[in-house]
Amino acid sequence: MTHEELEKLFRQGDTSNDAISIRLIAARKSTGMQQQAVASAVGIPKQTYYSQEVRGAPSIPIGRYFYRAHGIDFNYLYYGDFIHLDVPVRERLISALTGESE
Repeated sequence: MTHEELEKLFRQGDTSNDAISIRLIAARKSTGMQQQAVASAVGIPKQTYYSQEVRGAPSIPIGRYFYRAHGIDFNYLYYGDFIHLDVPVRERLISALTGESE
């Protein structure tokens, strides 16, 4: 993929709740985890995590979890920045965003 195609795929710079929701779901899918597993890892109810995915409003503990456990940081979640991500992490996110990881 070209850099421009990646910017579009990651919705770089798009801070809308819809874009954040898409990136948060892709982050979870890139790890191979279900919502319940993420919620349990963070110590919150599944419904709380689910609502954060749907609303595109991840809490700080969710962002911290994805960064510490999976190398997916706030810059990706909130702004779609992908350049600084480790290559394997970026590749898993690309697969999740294109539907190849499902």
